[in-house]
Amino acid sequence: MEMQQFYYDNKIVKKFIYATIVFGVVGMTVGLTLAFMFLFPNMTDGISWLSFGRLRPLHTNAVIFAFVGNAFFAGMYYSLQRLLKARMYSDFLSTLHFWGWQLIIVAAAITLPLGYSSSKEYAELEWPIDIAIALIWVVMGINMIGTIFKRRERHLYVAIWFYLATFVTVAVLHIFNSLAIPVSAMKSYSVYAGVQDALVQWWYGHNAVAFFLTTPFLGLMYYFIPKAANRPVYSYRLSIVHFWSLIFLYIWAGPHHLLYSALPNWAQNLGVVFSIMLLAPSWGGMINGLLTLRGAWDKVRTEPVLKYFVVAITGYGMATFEGPMLSLKNVNAIAHFTDWIIAHVHVGALAWNGFMAFGIIYWLVPRMSKGPLYSLKLANVHFWIGTIGIILYTLPMYVAGFLQASMWKQFNPDGTLTYGNFLETVTQIIPMYWMRAAGGTLYITGMFVLVFNIYKTIRANNVIEDELAEAPALERISSTRLRGEKFHTWLERKPVQLTILATVAILIGGVIQIVPTIMVKSNIPTIASVKPYSPLELEGRDLYIREGCVGCHSQMVRPFRSEVERYGPQSKAGEFVYDHPFLWGSKRTGPDLLRVGGKYNDNWHFNHMWNPQSTSSGSIMPGYKWLFDNEALDITNIEDKMKVMQTLGVPYTDAEVANAKNAIKAQSLTIEENLKADPDFVKSYDESKKRALAKGETFVPMQDREIVALIAYIQRLGTDIKVKK
Repeated sequence: MEMQQFYYDNKIVKKFIYATIVFGVVGMTVGLTLAFMFLFPNMTDGISWLSFGRLRPLHTNAVIFAFVGNAFFAGMYYSLQRLLKARMYSDFLSTLHFWGWQLIIVAAAITLPLGYSSSKEYAELEWPIDIAIALIWVVMGINMIGTIFKRRERHLYVAIWFYLATFVTVAVLHIFNSLAIPVSAMKSYSVYAGVQDALVQWWYGHNAVAFFLTTPFLGLMYYFIPKAANRPVYSYRLSIVHFWSLIFLYIWAGPHHLLYSALPNWAQNLGVVFSIMLLAPSWGGMINGLLTLRGAWDKVRTEPVLKYFVVAITGYGMATFEGPMLSLKNVNAIAHFTDWIIAHVHVGALAWNGFMAFGIIYWLVPRMSKGPLYSLKLANVHFWIGTIGIILYTLPMYVAGFLQASMWKQFNPDGTLTYGNFLETVTQIIPMYWMRAAGGTLYITGMFVLVFNIYKTIRANNVIEDELAEAPALERISSTRLRGEKFHTWLERKPVQLTILATVAILIGGVIQIVPTIMVKSNIPTIASVKPYSPLELEGRDLYIREGCVGCHSQMVRPFRSEVERYGPQSKAGEFVYDHPFLWGSKRTGPDLLRVGGKYNDNWHFNHMWNPQSTSSGSIMPGYKWLFDNEALDITNIEDKMKVMQTLGVPYTDAEVANAKNAIKAQSLTIEENLKADPDFVKSYDESKKRALAKGETFVPMQDREIVALIAYIQRLGTDIKVKK
């Protein structure tokens, strides 16, 4: 049989490995900075682009899409070529994918701190960057599928099934969740509103975790663990069951993020049922990975790479056991909105994704540079520092979550809340935040050890070059099933049919959940008293989104006695029909704000936003001093914003749109007059005016500043519904 010679493209793998390391350091540094902001809330006082609300989405995007994403691409480009015995379909597409993805990450690193955000969890980037993501993702897919078609290996190995499912599903999720109507170059509004937006977002959010953080890394697991252990995959049949059941079930589970919310009960219950069912395929994959090491456990003791893989798979098992448990309503009632969820997320991110990435890097770099790792001892040091860091990070967060939930729900014998002041629950968990910061410090220290070890390895070994390989050309055989050939064996040599079946499997759940919620009006009963936001309130809502307030405050009162007593009547689906996007939140670092309108006067909010500790002693909320700057609120796009809202079904009249700026002026003036009821405000205001005029600067009246718009929005919240005073 004639052998064909070709070269594996190692240079593209090298580029993605370097990007993984660089952005790993960046993403973790931002995360550690955020951890210390819980302890020193004003450490970046007055610097808008370094505020917690703007850095938090930068951290999540950097870790998920920059660190984990680049790690997946590195492992995929390396393994795909060898599993198919072919060079990548196009060197140009490989390079375009690499640089396009890095430019997207840089765009995120610039725009998110500047406040350009859609506010959607794991999908905060604005519409031009969303389009770029879709295009570059398609570039990767074309390159992957093109390589499959020019392969020299007949059957597609299990890792490739996961890669294909990842490509198809992430494309579907990203496109449908990102549908929005642009207002300007960096501002848009989601086409979905309220409950519908929440369902689509968590259909995306849960499955971004499933199909960007899980399925691609399961594909890497099926390749790199057998390679590192020099053992075949434990069970081929189990891998088949694992793959198909996982991709079918995962897509249904998104609603478990919205239990006890205003989402229709039937959708919540579907999410619970399929989340529980997910336990079986998830643990099937974990078992398949761990049992692949049978007969190789002696190597685990001596080889750092296998240590990383063992902890990674264990972390995957823990996180995928905990996920279904958290979808049980009685457990979710305790955990949701607390730091328990932070612990759960980081078990997956730090152990599963982080340690898999580290293991792959330690395995790949010596092989591609044709020399030994600089120091096995340092790799082991990194392993133990990282493992202790994970434990020290997550355990205190579990304790904090239980403590928060317990304190929120406690009542006195007379029926009043034991901890009526939300801040009492915050101050109790500060020691746990110190421990989390210590754990994060250890974890990133291990990352710096990796940087040094890999740097020294590359300096000592050969330059990473393309690798010569040879394989016989693939001979054509019948496209129909051969006699005695099982269906799945036939499917493994039919990439088109495999991809179509995977696409059908992932679409079923999404269609059944989302289409009725959008199309059947009875799912979202309207409320006559709920009116659209005024132009000033709409501008204030956009500021709320820009500053990332949704990262710490929920707007969803659940049907619990403790929440109704603390915040007011439970949330109703009809309250959110004009919310593009929804702002229910997923974490309560501060109290729920759905019914905060009218609870405090305008002066309280003014002082609270300038210096939260002045109104709430012990608060860990930072100040937002730039909202008070001597600069006018930008209302140049208000008519365009309202016209987009009209297109989306918000009942603004043409007269209201035309009169928007006058309406803003009138409402702003009312708020300024309210603020002048405080003598301290008047004194400070007059002094700042004198200083500005003495310097020859234009003085912007308070009524024209951003803080006034934000106060207008906050004072509107919940006032359409009768609130228990």
